[in-house]
This record gives sequence, structure tokens and C-alpha cells, in this order.
Amino acid sequence: MLSRVAKDPNTRSLIAAPVLVCTIDHLMPATESMRGGHQIVPMLRLMSSDLVLDEPDDFDIKDLPAVTRLVYWAGLLGSRVLLSSATLPPALVSGLFDAYYEGRAEYQRHRGTVGLTAAPYCAWFDEYGCTQHQCSDIASFDTAHQAFAQRRSARLANKDVLRKAYLAQLSSPSARSEDIHQALAECFVDNALLLHGHHHSIDPASGKRISFGLIRMANIEPLVATAKVLYQASLPENHHIHLCVYHSQFPLLLRSRIEERLDVCLDRHSPNAVFELTDIRQRIDAQGASDQLFIVLGSPVTEVGRDHDYDWTIVEPSSMRSIIQLAGRIQRHRERIANTPNVALLSTNVRHLKKKEVAYSKPGFEEGAWLLNSHQMSDLLRESEISCIDSRPRLLSAENLDIKGKLSDLEHARLSALMKVENSTLSTNRLNPRKRRGEATRTTLGAYLFFRPCSMSLSALPMQQQRFRDSSESKQEYLLLPDETGEEYEVKRVDREGRHEDWRPAETEIGRLPDSVVQNQHISPWNDVDYLDALTHQAEAMELSIEVCACKFGRAQLNANYAPYGWSFHPALGFVRR
Repeated sequence: MLSRVAKDPNTRSLIAAPVLVCTIDHLMPATESMRGGHQIVPMLRLMSSDLVLDEPDDFDIKDLPAVTRLVYWAGLLGSRVLLSSATLPPALVSGLFDAYYEGRAEYQRHRGTVGLTAAPYCAWFDEYGCTQHQCSDIASFDTAHQAFAQRRSARLANKDVLRKAYLAQLSSPSARSEDIHQALAECFVDNALLLHGHHHSIDPASGKRISFGLIRMANIEPLVATAKVLYQASLPENHHIHLCVYHSQFPLLLRSRIEERLDVCLDRHSPNAVFELTDIRQRIDAQGASDQLFIVLGSPVTEVGRDHDYDWTIVEPSSMRSIIQLAGRIQRHRERIANTPNVALLSTNVRHLKKKEVAYSKPGFEEGAWLLNSHQMSDLLRESEISCIDSRPRLLSAENLDIKGKLSDLEHARLSALMKVENSTLSTNRLNPRKRRGEATRTTLGAYLFFRPCSMSLSALPMQQQRFRDSSESKQEYLLLPDETGEEYEVKRVDREGRHEDWRPAETEIGRLPDSVVQNQHISPWNDVDYLDALTHQAEAMELSIEVCACKFGRAQLNANYAPYGWSFHPALGFVRR
């Protein structure tokens, strides 16, 4: 088996590379393969490498059991583990250490000195220095981590305020989607102009006032619908908006070009360097307006993994973590003191406006019995969490958690119930007052059950019940290919059978939006509006034919469940369900 596996070039690169940078999906089969030998290659990699997990708290709470299993296997195979994030909550760190400790103990019993117990050295790093401690059990680790978190929290409290927020009131006359999107567009324009007035730079060449802002929405469908309304909006005289819609449902080529453009423009280590970029220079000079706003209207893909520096942001809230992570994109490189608020938090979110009982979910932590008493941010956030946005609400939990009243407390409670053995059994009466007294308690299927003795130890049951990124959504691939004339493109549905691909016309499934939806005298697209033009530039840069380039980069993965209803597409807006 191993000799056959080693003949695969992809396998060799996964095992033999001195440093492997990949998504966690390549390693997860080490813990989730129940047959077929798919676990061999990632296990070999774990046996010969240390594991660095970047932003492990970014995973959906349903995926954390699988991440816990991976950390357990890293300890079992003798690897070291590094967790990297500014927003690691104590329950998550403690649960992952527990998994690693149990795995390392097995490794020690099989390979270490007889009688030697597992007592791994743990280290904590931040910009203030490093501390280390040998942790012989979970209690000693929790004590050491709590001490580090308290020291860091105290230092953050004494720093200059770089991100200061205010609540932007949002309401809709009805729960109709059209009314909600109209209300959002009006709220975005009003608050963007307000923030631009306080947080802008002066273009040295023209003297125009320029700012770069980020509007984050929780879900793609209302995002694109709101973008279409924005393109019909009117602006005050001498104002112009350059709008970039950014989410995951773009063809690979267009999403890559958006990310490349943003990576270059939003590198603000040298504050005036952005005005020397050809793309920005041409757009500023092409408009006579004295106030110009470059705005990214994005989904949660804007929160992590991007070293971007914006002047201001407007946030549709979904969790305390997302608010903190998004605020980390403001003044990221320049770190100027925020004398006036540079973060506008919407007073509630779209799901609440649609009269949903569970609003802070998909994404968010509100779910099932974990219901909040209010969906208004004025109730859910403490004043200290608004006046200065930093990682303190995630570093430490409150002594007395208000699970139903505060957003950050809900997150700490849910993570603690999932990751900590002592908090695994929770009373539904405590969480949901609608339950009658005397009902049985609900036992959470904890992440630790995979490795805990006398439970489901190393069985396949946790893998079946809590698979990584388990979803009922099947994906359908589409391909945008130039037609025979080369002056237009066709949409193809890609059906696979083994390694063979069959392309079929998909014009009935993918409807194209006219260019008129993104045309406005005072608002212009900041991303590509011509797919074929972008494809031609990419093909020339890589010295490929347009057809080959389209086959490589003109693909998009969409939810197959929506295929009967169809999708709408425009290069400046991406794909969205009809």
C-alpha cells in the first residue's frame, strides 16, 4: 500500500516537502478515514512534522470536535502543536490541550522511559514576550493560561484606543427582503459618508479626500441584493464611491484578481503609497468628485487571513469574535489613535429584521436551546466592548456568565460546554425558559469523547456523528468558457464521472445580469466588470491560451440544492441565488 501511495506526485509533495502550507482539509483524513487507507498520508506527515493551526477559533463550533481529534493525533504521533490567533478563548485552548495531553501520554507510554508521565512544556507568545510552564495536568495548564491571559488583558487595557465603535441604528418597515435591503443600503451610505468625513487621507497629487472602508455582511444573498440597491443610490454632490463586492461565490479567476488588488492597495505601511498605484491613480483622476470612497462590501471572508488596513468599517454583527477580528483590519498597519469612532456596529442584523427567532446564527453561536433574550446590540454588548474593541472579551470570560443576555458570554458558555468535561451536561431549563421544570438535562456530545476512556474511545462513532465540515449541501461545478467567436462566454455545467468531465450548457441554471445593474453616475465598480477581458489578461500573463486559462480558472462551486431555482451572475457581483 505504501509503495503505491508514494508513486502519486501529490502524495510525495505532501510528505516530502520540508515545510508544508496547506488547508486543514489535507490533514483531517488522518482522523476521519474509516476505510480505504486515506489516513496514511496525513498520518505520515503528522509523524514527521509539527502542527501549526492558524486561527483555530475561526472554525464553526460543529467542526471543533474534528479539530480536537486532529490535535489528539498530533500528540499521539509525537508532534508539537502551535495555536495562532488573537482571539483564543480559554475553554477552546484548554480543550485542545486536554486532547494533546491525552495523545502525548499514549506516545510517552509507548516510546518514552518506563514510568515517565506526560508533562509537556507549554509556551505563550505575544508582542510583549514569552512565558513557559511545564504542565503535568489540565489544572496546571489552566492556571498558567489564565495568568497569561490576565497579564495580556491588563496590557491591552493600557494601550491607546485604535478601534472605537458606535451603534448605527438599523430598522425596516417590514420583514420583506426588498424593504430590508433598501434600509441596509440607506444605512450603509449614511454611515459611510459619516465615517469618511472623520477618517480619510488627502491625495498629495489632487488634494482630494480619499478613504478606504469595509462593509461586512454575514451572508452572501442579502449582500449581493444590497449591492444592487446601492448601485441605484444617490450621493451628495462631489462624492463618489468605488465599490468592490467580495465574497466566495466568484469564479476562481475573478476572486483571485479581487484579492490580489486588495492585497496591494490595502498595504498601508507607507500611508501615501496607495496613491501611487496605477489602478487607484486612474480611478481617482477619472472622477471629478472631491470626496471619494473606496469601499469593499464583503462577506466573512474579509475577517481573517488578510493583512489589510482600512480606515473605517461598518459591521453587520454575528458574533463577538467576528466583531473583534474585523476590527483588527482597521488601522492594522498605521495604528493611529481613534479620537472619533471608526467602527459602525449595526444595531441588529438581517436575520432579526426578517423576524427570525434565532438571529445570531449561520454564522454565530445562537442555536437551539442557546437563545438570546434580545437581538439588539445595545443589550448584547457591554459599554467597554463598544468604546474600545480589542481581544479582551475573548481572552477572559466573565466570572458570572450572562448566557442569554451578552454575546461574548454566550460564546464562552457554548465553547466550554463543548470542550470541557466538567461543563458537558447543561440544563435546558437554565438555557430555555420555555421548557417545563423537571425535564431531563441535555448532554452535549463533547469534543473530548473521542479520546476519553470509557466513552467512545478511538471508535468511529464520533467521526460519523461529528464529521469535519459535514453539510447536507452538495456542490455543483460550473465553468465559464469563451464561445467560438471569442467575443462572448458560455456557462457550462461540469458533470464528473471518475476523472472524466462532461460539459453541458447551463444557461437555464445561470442567468446573467445586465451591466445596467452596476451603472451609476456616482458609484462605479472597483472590481472587474468584463470577465473575458480579465481572462485575456490572465492568459497573457501566464502565456496560456484563453481556452486553457478558462478551464483552469473559470470555475465556480455552487450549492447544487439551488440548481432547480437557478443563479444570477455578473462579474462585478458574483453568483447569487435567484
